[in-house]
Amino acid sequence: MKKMLALLAVLALLGHFTVQARPTPKEIGRNLQGTITISGAFALYPMVMKWSEEFRKLHPRVRFDISAGGAGKGIADALANMVDIGMVSREIHPMEIKKGAWFIAVTKDAVVAVINQANPLVKELQKKGIKKTNFARIWLSEETPTWNELLGTRGNMQVHVYTRSDSCGAAETWAQYFGKNQEDLLGIGVFGDPGLNEAVRKDALGIGFNNINYAYDATSLKPMAGTVILPIDLDGNGRIDPQENFYGNRDALIKAIANDKYPSPPARDLYFVCKGQPKKQLVAAFMKWVLNEGQKFVGEAGYIALSKAKLSLGLSHIGQR
Repeated sequence: MKKMLALLAVLALLGHFTVQARPTPKEIGRNLQGTITISGAFALYPMVMKWSEEFRKLHPRVRFDISAGGAGKGIADALANMVDIGMVSREIHPMEIKKGAWFIAVTKDAVVAVINQANPLVKELQKKGIKKTNFARIWLSEETPTWNELLGTRGNMQVHVYTRSDSCGAAETWAQYFGKNQEDLLGIGVFGDPGLNEAVRKDALGIGFNNINYAYDATSLKPMAGTVILPIDLDGNGRIDPQENFYGNRDALIKAIANDKYPSPPARDLYFVCKGQPKKQLVAAFMKWVLNEGQKFVGEAGYIALSKAKLSLGLSHIGQR
C-alpha cells in the first residue's frame, strides 16, 4: 500500500511539472522568430517603421527589412514574392488581383498640395484657397495658369509644377481626385515623397503634393520648414471658411479626415499586399497584431484609424477575428 501511495505521489508530481512546463500564449508569442521583408509606399513607411519597433519589443527575435520605393514597387515586389508584404497607398487594380494580389487595409491617410512659404502670394492663397477645377488645371493643362490667374489678380507670376517620377499611390490618388490617372499628371517629375517636398522648398513659385507625414514635421506637427499647405476651396466660394481651415497642424488635418471633412480621394486607405493569403505564421501574426494592438499607435504616428468593421474584415481575411 505504501508503495502504491508513493507511486501515485510521484505521478502527481510529474503531472504537476508537465502542466507547469506548458508555455503560455504570451510565451509562445515570444518564441516568434525570423525576418519579415516589406517594401513599397512612402506613405506607409513611417507607420510600418513604428509598428515594427513596437512589435519587436514583444518579439525581440523577429527582424524586419523595410524599404520605401513607391506603391508600384511594393505591389510588384509582393507579386514576384520578393518580399513578404508590399505597402500600397492606392486601390488595388483588378489586373493585380488576377495576378494573385491578396490585400487588407491597415490604416488611412491623405495627400495634400504643398507650396513654398516664400511664394509672394502665399497669404492670399491661404486665405482664398484653390478650387478643385483650378487644381486640375495646374496638373492637367498644357497651358499652366499663373498664380495671379488662379487668384483673379493682375500679374504674370508663373506656377512651377512638380509631380512624382516614380509609380506611387500619392500621385495616383491625387490624379483620381480629378478623375485621372498618375500618367496624366504634368509637371517636373521628382522621385519620392521627400524629394518632391524638397523640390518645392527650393522653388518659391513651386507647387507639389505630399502624403501627410511628408508634408508635416513629425515633431512640431506643423508643415515642413519652408512650405505651407495650400487649402482646397471645398465649396468653391472663393475663400477658406472656418470649417475648411484645418491645415495649420497635422492633428487638425487628421481630425478633419476622420470626420469626412476632407475629400476622398485624396484621402484614402493604405494596404498590405501579399501574393496570396500569407502562409508564413510570422507574417500572419504580425498582420493580426497590426489590426489589433497595433492600431493604438496610428494616431500618434500621424495616420487615421480604420472603422471597426474594416479592421474586423481584415482579420477575417487573415483567418482570425
